[in-house]
Amino acid sequence: MCVKVVQEYERAVIFRLGRLRAGGAKGPGLFFIMPCIDTYKKVDLRTVSFDVPPQEVLSRDSVTVSVEAVVYYRVSNPTMATNNIEDYSHSTRLLAATTLRNVLGTRNLAEILSERESISKVMQDALDEATDSWGVKAERVEIKDVRLPVHLQRAMAAEAEAAREARAKVIAAEGEEKASRALREAAEVIAESPSALQLRYLQTLSTISAEHNSTIIFPMPINILDQFIKKES
Repeated sequence: MCVKVVQEYERAVIFRLGRLRAGGAKGPGLFFIMPCIDTYKKVDLRTVSFDVPPQEVLSRDSVTVSVEAVVYYRVSNPTMATNNIEDYSHSTRLLAATTLRNVLGTRNLAEILSERESISKVMQDALDEATDSWGVKAERVEIKDVRLPVHLQRAMAAEAEAAREARAKVIAAEGEEKASRALREAAEVIAESPSALQLRYLQTLSTISAEHNSTIIFPMPINILDQFIKKES
């Protein structure tokens, strides 16, 4: 008998004369095997992360984008991960790249840019369902980067700038409209009370004198001009 040890995060799948031993995976701690009869394979149960290579994807609205993602997975059943698939790690990486292309191909560009969380959830569910028979659990999928062609970036920037300018013009027009209405109401109030016009005149003089400039103002009543106009007529 030989004594073997596996760590807390490992399990050992033992085969005796080519057949899987009853009782499932062994560990953590000590376990015994018979030399020349038993063979075993260690399986790591810790969460593994890997980057999905950049995928050139054609979106539903015929826009080519390059998308990168990161996937987190772990082995949930060591026996299935050993018996049901030759290399669960490599197969999970290939499946993640394929699933990313398939999921993004059903979305348009606006959804890819704004709905990353929902896309990640759909991709995680698809991976989890496909790898369930392999004893692998897809814990998390995140869209890491979305790269657009340079000409498309320029077009989107021009579109955004034009939209901002249009909104600015609308806001300015609304401000002019509100200001004109306020001026009309103020003119009506001043017309009803001559003393209000005089107070406004004095307030204007006070504002000009507060600036400490060299402007000289000679107030002249408008009534004087009325006398000259009458004489000429």
